[in-house]
Amino acid sequence: MDVCFRWNKKNTYSLAALAPLVPGALKVKKPQDGVMIYSFATRQKDSIFSEVKKADTESIYIAGGPHPSGAPEETLDHFDYVVIGEGEETLPELIDTIKAGKDVSGVKGIAYKDDAGKTIITEKRETIDLDKYPCFDPNIVMAPLEISRGCPFRCRYCQTPRLFGNKMRHRSIDSIVKYAKYYRDLRFTSSNSMAYGSDGIHPRFDRVERLLSALKNTGDRNIFFGTFPSEVRPEFVTDGSLELITKYCANTKVSLGAQSGSDRILREILRGHTVDDVVQSLELCFDHGITPVVDFMVGFPDETEEEQDMSLELIQWICKKGGNVHSHYLTPLPGTPFADVRTSPVSKRYKKVMGKLALTGKATGTWE
Repeated sequence: MDVCFRWNKKNTYSLAALAPLVPGALKVKKPQDGVMIYSFATRQKDSIFSEVKKADTESIYIAGGPHPSGAPEETLDHFDYVVIGEGEETLPELIDTIKAGKDVSGVKGIAYKDDAGKTIITEKRETIDLDKYPCFDPNIVMAPLEISRGCPFRCRYCQTPRLFGNKMRHRSIDSIVKYAKYYRDLRFTSSNSMAYGSDGIHPRFDRVERLLSALKNTGDRNIFFGTFPSEVRPEFVTDGSLELITKYCANTKVSLGAQSGSDRILREILRGHTVDDVVQSLELCFDHGITPVVDFMVGFPDETEEEQDMSLELIQWICKKGGNVHSHYLTPLPGTPFADVRTSPVSKRYKKVMGKLALTGKATGTWE
């Protein structure tokens, strides 16, 4: 029985982490006979559900990733099994159990339907030790270096703490350096790069410096830290943290999460910082000659036009000072407190201003 990972550009990070743990698995671009494994987010669900429904194969379908983990019952309308949360331990065990024809009820961290059609969710699995598992296998597919998982904050729109827990876990420096040798340009994934080595609330910049120093000593490599596909929380932006970037890193930009120019909205979404925190972090970036790329969201429940104007005021200030903005419309995600909320309409002024900024290259994203 072949085991196949359904590959697409959107699930490269998941495939990189999981494929090395299933020896002999194939990487395919359409359904095949055997065990078919998918990982996807909410925006890909419709196309994937449609693909599985139309597939004419003798397959056992397994789904994992953000959307299936948050909406296992919906996913089980199309798939045979759902891996909930981290898959490093769950997926290989589930595959072995299926191939052996054994009862899957003892596999932790999955959902499936019993013979009566009832959804069964098994016991939750403990989070993993990142060092026990590879970042990737360079012979299969590579991805940015995952240095941390989890987040101590519980922003109401975000799946990260629901998928990976509220306790930040970090890959050791030795493990990170081991995989760094495969890249000339080093990029990282983390909910907050500057929280490396810490509990995610209280910075440990000494540990960040140890990591960056060790990576610098690996040879002629460009280190891009605190930028896409990661970001930095505003309260982790200090003179000290920015000096680490200018000392060790190649990037002249830093990705920051602001999300709103309204303190009420920030409180409502449990963001954990204020607008003043955002402004202070931006001023520090400009002082250090670092260009901030600032993330905003629009369409929060009960968000008023006045509050969208507050975000616009901050956005325009950022762009005038030389920064850039990435804005996007709120997507209610399954498994979060905002899963079933009604989003707010985007004002004509917000669309107009953002459209003009996009034409000048100062803003990217979608806001409708």
